Amino acid sequence: LYNEIEKSVAAGFMKSNPYKDKGFVPGQYSEENYDKIDLHRPYVDDVILVSKDGKPMKRESDLIDVWFDSGAMPYAQIHYPFENKELLDNRQVYPADFIAEGVDQTRGWFFTLHAIATMVFDSVSYKAVISNGLVLDKNGNKMSKRLNNAVDPFTTIEKYGSDPLRWYMITNSSPWDNLKFDVEGVEEVRRKFFGTLYNTYSFFALYANVDGFEYKEADVPMAERPEIDRWILSVLNTLIKEVDTCYNEYEPTKAGRLISDFVNDNLSNWYVRLNRKRFWGGEFTQDKLSAYQTLYTCLETVAKLMAPISPFYADRLYTDLITATGRDNVVSVHLAEFPKYQEEMINKELETRMQMAQDVTSMVLALRRKVNIKVRQPLQCIMVPVLDEEQKAHIEAVKSLIMNEVNVKEIKFVDGAAGVLVKKVKCDFKKLGPKFGKQMKAVAAAVAEMSQEAIAELEKNGSYTLQLDGTDVLVEATDVEIFSEDIPGWLVANEGKLTVALDVTVTEELRREGVARGVVRRTEQQQPRIAVRRREQLPLVEREVGLERNLAHRHVVDRGGHLVHAVSRGDRHRIVPPGFAEQPEHQVDRFVRTVADEDLFDRYALDFRQPPFQVFLMRVGVAVVVVVVRVFVGVEVDAQFALVFVPRGRVGGQRAYVFSE
Repeated sequence: LYNEIEKSVAAGFMKSNPYKDKGFVPGQYSEENYDKIDLHRPYVDDVILVSKDGKPMKRESDLIDVWFDSGAMPYAQIHYPFENKELLDNRQVYPADFIAEGVDQTRGWFFTLHAIATMVFDSVSYKAVISNGLVLDKNGNKMSKRLNNAVDPFTTIEKYGSDPLRWYMITNSSPWDNLKFDVEGVEEVRRKFFGTLYNTYSFFALYANVDGFEYKEADVPMAERPEIDRWILSVLNTLIKEVDTCYNEYEPTKAGRLISDFVNDNLSNWYVRLNRKRFWGGEFTQDKLSAYQTLYTCLETVAKLMAPISPFYADRLYTDLITATGRDNVVSVHLAEFPKYQEEMINKELETRMQMAQDVTSMVLALRRKVNIKVRQPLQCIMVPVLDEEQKAHIEAVKSLIMNEVNVKEIKFVDGAAGVLVKKVKCDFKKLGPKFGKQMKAVAAAVAEMSQEAIAELEKNGSYTLQLDGTDVLVEATDVEIFSEDIPGWLVANEGKLTVALDVTVTEELRREGVARGVVRRTEQQQPRIAVRRREQLPLVEREVGLERNLAHRHVVDRGGHLVHAVSRGDRHRIVPPGFAEQPEHQVDRFVRTVADEDLFDRYALDFRQPPFQVFLMRVGVAVVVVVVRVFVGVEVDAQFALVFVPRGRVGGQRAYVFSE
């Protein structure tokens, strides 16, 4: 512009260059230099330029609405009609599939786009629009510097990453709703979703590298895969179908939430957790191959599904996977084909059964937490009032899985109307108030007096017709809350049509068994400081030592007969220092010999004074457990077992322990 004004001065259209007069220097981009000039009205009206043919040019004072420029965007971006005319005329690039802007553009860009399109082409300009809401602070207030509640996006991205931020904003609320932004929510997303997905991939990569899995083998036929594999692949294909529908209907929030639920609830917390042992050690059997192929397929598919919302993380995950297997030759997940669901792999019956197992497990674990009874403490019974034979069949099919997950001895089914559990109904006045108006009080009284049979029918059919002054009144299950009253010794939970009751009475036999399980658990947590490869397992000697000979044997040997490698956290107190073998006195040996019979050592050929032994002490409730590991060259583990001592009063002011055999 400076140079063009110089041409105008030379042509005699302007007396001088106002920018030169003010000392403006082209090429210097300092704030001080640019503060010398102003390109706005009225100063710009003093500028006269020279056209190519030597004629003067001035700013046009009569202008159309400036929004015309934005409304002409679809044509201007392809230089229509001077270029790409056929693309627009043939409707290959027009109208747009969707546009997105703030709600304040309703009378601006949104309107002018359609206005020009209608006048020029008798067409709409776009097929769909997403009108973005506002980003507010966590309390719902508009962000501003004055209130000191504005969040710096660049600082947030630097701290948490752009993908967790994007995932949080998309999944927290629909794009057209206002978003109450809270950085703690971003941290939760990074930890719960991205952290869980990372841990799942790390678990897979760890064992896949050990076993050399590269997905070179043919796919294991679905009919030959375990039920748990068929289930997760069925859920995965259902996920593909639902996420694809959400994206096509411009519902990214629903899509993101579906992916999060799959990763957290189904893939990590259920499938991987229940199938860890299939990846550990052993031969590379068809069962292990099926587990690898199934988990790989889930990770690869999740990477593709999440890519539109989380472009960077998905790209890294996908490229890491295909680099190892060569299953795709694209350079980015964004160039890969979007997944297509396979209807033949979807088994709704199987999904329903497994969902029932997850629901019952979740409810029972919640009841345990309510009374602070840990899962390792066995309980006797779960009671489930069944509404119909279908519900009973679903639970029966996953009965053993539920019992194992929540650590109970049995599951009993009772008729929903048998009266074992007393149910009550409470009205939701926000829903029923507008529906019944002045009748609301009478309806609430009638609902409160519903019989057990009527409540069972309401649960089964989803609605129930009451007689109120000779008039039929339809009450729907969604308009009321159905709950069960606790019965002595039991806790009850309801979720929709599912009700479970947990017997929380801990008998002496159950308590003793819980202590034995605690011994096993704490023993497994002890990781001696020896160099054991990740996939090696430390065998437990099958000598039955514990609170009771039979009890300890059952819970040690039946749990696989081996000690799984695990990282120790707290509660471990080494009696002896690392160099104890060179010391003449051995505290462990002295401790054990003071509390146990001498023939114990002869019987098990124990001699803690020999260098190969390493010993750890821990407590399980009132019991003292000595964990003994024999090590050769710091690598090979010969044997590991535990001695359990329980207190038996005091001797000479000191707590006395006896070896319980």
